[in-house]
Amino acid sequence: DMLDDQLRLAVDMRAAQLAKLEESCRVAMMSAMANANKAGPHQAAELAERQRRERQHEQEANLMEIQNQITSDLLTENPQVAQNPVAPHRVLPYCWKGMTPEQRAAIRKVQEVQRCEKEAQHQADQALDAKWESQALHLAQAAMELEEQERELCAEFRRGLGSFNQQLAKEQNAQQNYLNSIIYTNQPTAQYHLQFNTSSR
Repeated sequence: DMLDDQLRLAVDMRAAQLAKLEESCRVAMMSAMANANKAGPHQAAELAERQRRERQHEQEANLMEIQNQITSDLLTENPQVAQNPVAPHRVLPYCWKGMTPEQRAAIRKVQEVQRCEKEAQHQADQALDAKWESQALHLAQAAMELEEQERELCAEFRRGLGSFNQQLAKEQNAQQNYLNSIIYTNQPTAQYHLQFNTSSR
């Protein structure tokens, strides 16, 4: 669109110049005709020839200028025109014609590489998240199993301790009964204790 506007502006400017030139030629011709009427036939012919050569020269110059404008860098797609001589990595905005096919292809290539890298990173993140989630699930399951084993061990320990206490109580009762019924059947009396320490010796 910018190129079309520049071409249209150049054509309009050239049309205005040609119209002005045509008007000046018309005025010159009228003046020449007036002078020819006043001068003789020989002078009139020389004046007419001189004016014809001037018009031809001016038309050739105008055609050359139009040709130069049409084929100049201003209206062509020469990308080198937009290069900044001071900073080669920058462009001149008023001369820039857009990116070349090679530049667009390079940008698309970089974008494709970035897209592939982003997709690979996304897949890696998903795999890592799935791995952590699986490990967390396994750890939670193992913790539940350990808690269940601990509860079973505690219950079994309490049952064993209760059985042991009952057995120990039975044995203690049996021992006490044995002592009371067998060993301690002949209990000493007070008289038995008084016979000791009765002599001076």
